[in-house]
Amino acid sequence: MKKPVKYSWIGNLLRAGGDAKTSKDQDRYVTGILYLKPHKSGGGVNLCAMAEIAGCIDPCLVGAGRGQMSSVQRGRQRKTDWFNSDRESFMAQLVTDLEKFVKYCAKRDVKPAQRLNGTSDILWERIPVARDGVTYPSLMQAFPEVRFYDYTKISNRNVGHIPNYHLTFSYSEANPAYARHVTQALERGMNLAVVWRSADLIPQSFQGLPVIDGDETDLRFLDHEKSGDRQCIVGLYAKGAAKHDTSGFVLD
Repeated sequence: MKKPVKYSWIGNLLRAGGDAKTSKDQDRYVTGILYLKPHKSGGGVNLCAMAEIAGCIDPCLVGAGRGQMSSVQRGRQRKTDWFNSDRESFMAQLVTDLEKFVKYCAKRDVKPAQRLNGTSDILWERIPVARDGVTYPSLMQAFPEVRFYDYTKISNRNVGHIPNYHLTFSYSEANPAYARHVTQALERGMNLAVVWRSADLIPQSFQGLPVIDGDETDLRFLDHEKSGDRQCIVGLYAKGAAKHDTSGFVLD
């Protein structure tokens, strides 16, 4: 059997191929990710507005994998400081990185995908950018050739007008007040990402919806292929600090 090709690309803000999960399914897409400091950990500006009510501050994946390295955390702090202090130049650099990444993928005959919220929950659809002298409402609209996707805990995000941006809602039982946001996400037809303590605990159905294997690939915009175009639950198992969570964010 032919071994799958492993791609690796590093920009000033983005990187691709260094994450174990997004390195899967690279025969079709290569995913670049932007990692910032989550919640208020980067210096006071809250980049995850729903983190407290969802109870995901302690089990956050910010410390999983390469995130355990102090050099990686320093790099994420640098990016976060830049985002908070000079948004215009930060977005200009994101455009430069994405243009280089698109060219990298084109040379290798793979499609580019992008997660802007690797460890944040920013409403990127509301941040305008300039590309080739034209100002666009968002990065997604400036780069229609890229498939953007993210996990979010903000249930009322409106991205239906952006066909190349897919959002999956992150489930939690840590706070009863979060339940109405889960209900809203379900009513809006969003898929729910649910984290269980271990892979063997993941059920076949949850909340009346079929559960698919969310760890097989990170390409959430392709989940409809597994669910038969039905709304579904994306089953994940706990990693990093989340393995020890008792808040209700991780289910048993």
